[in-house]
Amino acid sequence: MQETNILWADDEIDLLKPHIMLLNEKGYGVKTVTNGHDAVEAFKNSFYDLVFLDENMPGLTGLETLGILKGINPTVPMVMITKNEEEFLMEDAIGSQIDDYLIKPVNPKQVLLTIKKFTENKRLVSERTSMAYQQEFRTLGMTLNDNLDFNEWVDVYKKLVYWELSLEKLEDEGMHEILTMQKAEANAQFSKFVEKNYLHWVKDPESGPVSSPQLFKKKVFPVLDNKPTFFFLIDNLRYDQWKVIHEIIGNYYRMDAEETYYSILPTATQYARNAIFSGMMPLDMEKNFPHIWQNDEDEGGKNLHEEEFLAAQIKNTFRKECKFSYHKILTLEQGRDITDNLSNLMGNDLNVLVYNFVDMLSHARTDMAMIRELASDEAAYRSLTLSWFKHSPLLDTLKWLAQKNVRVILTTDHGTIRVKHASKVIGDRNTNSNLRYKQGKNLNFIDKDVLHIKNPHEAKLPKLHVSSSFIFAKEDTYFVYPNNYNQFVNYFNETFQHGGISLEEMIIPYITYTPK
Repeated sequence: MQETNILWADDEIDLLKPHIMLLNEKGYGVKTVTNGHDAVEAFKNSFYDLVFLDENMPGLTGLETLGILKGINPTVPMVMITKNEEEFLMEDAIGSQIDDYLIKPVNPKQVLLTIKKFTENKRLVSERTSMAYQQEFRTLGMTLNDNLDFNEWVDVYKKLVYWELSLEKLEDEGMHEILTMQKAEANAQFSKFVEKNYLHWVKDPESGPVSSPQLFKKKVFPVLDNKPTFFFLIDNLRYDQWKVIHEIIGNYYRMDAEETYYSILPTATQYARNAIFSGMMPLDMEKNFPHIWQNDEDEGGKNLHEEEFLAAQIKNTFRKECKFSYHKILTLEQGRDITDNLSNLMGNDLNVLVYNFVDMLSHARTDMAMIRELASDEAAYRSLTLSWFKHSPLLDTLKWLAQKNVRVILTTDHGTIRVKHASKVIGDRNTNSNLRYKQGKNLNFIDKDVLHIKNPHEAKLPKLHVSSSFIFAKEDTYFVYPNNYNQFVNYFNETFQHGGISLEEMIIPYITYTPK
């Protein structure tokens, strides 16, 4: 291990020789100086992991020296040592970006603890986190072999995300690789679980988890009361992405409930989001709204009628007077317009705001080389989402609402998964283009890679033709055509896609907030 180097400036350094000798015995390198000027020169000429500064030195004072050293390298921790506990001095020191302070006379144990806190904290945290995950790895591994129900799968997914976010902060490639393998195993088992149970849930919705068509009936309508409810749907927002933006939202809101629901198949905007706002499965939408429901091969936009779907659901299911608004935000300008006009929405019982940014980001990652570089892996994808959120009109909107007596709901329609394994499929020219699900006639595919719904009506999905069927990609596979296989793989491998079966796509965050 590389030696930790410490700079110690004190005009009475001779009195500290026992401390210096102890630190040398512990393997620390200590450079001693007796005044601020020498401290500055030493700091300029060598790198130090930590600096101890006596507050009361002749010439340059400790605070003056601190200011100069911070100007040279602000990242090095600085610890002030003082005989004076006056409040004004401590305020000055803290205002000068001091990292810690010790009161004279210092004892060796204090010094050692301070050094460990600043120079070994990252290593100690890394070791503890890695050890904790190793223990959890065994527990999760055994859990995956149990006969889990839909609630237990939510718990598994949340634990995996917790460890993914914890290990992300560590520079331990081995642990990252183990977690990646465990997530892959979890998705393999989850795909089998969905394959076994999905049609039963469709046939008897009460036997399964809350799903897209039940969301308003079971979650939203029961809480509508005398204060405005703002329902934010951030398209394509995964649970892990919500976790990173929640840290910012938590500055302004108290989280009342962290819940989840399951997206229907296909986990694609046209199906899942329309199901949320209509309160219906796609087959029922086609029957009840033949003039506006769009199938995959139909021309025109697939999500142009969400407000009409929602109005019908409020009328037919809520059956109470409900003044509502619906806004879809596709651009920065539209987001700013909403923020500027929030006062006009406060008289509504329900305000639905759909933000398409994350969906655009995931597709942009496929289409734009620069975004592909910026979102090269899961951590980068989360970071990009967080960066957008910090500077978005959505955050401005949430800040404004945090001053009001409102209820805020934040959710999405489906997630995405980073695809890594190509699976060949053959279909006719009318087969849809989505990489994670296909519907068409005479589909030819690799059985182990898909959930095959031979009769779409059993899954409450429309049939394009009498012989149409659906296939859904499991785990992290994506569909490619044999005649342009290499082109597809080069273009789409390791991009974020949705439409199929995975923990990331199907288990959806549903969060309720109240302003602090």
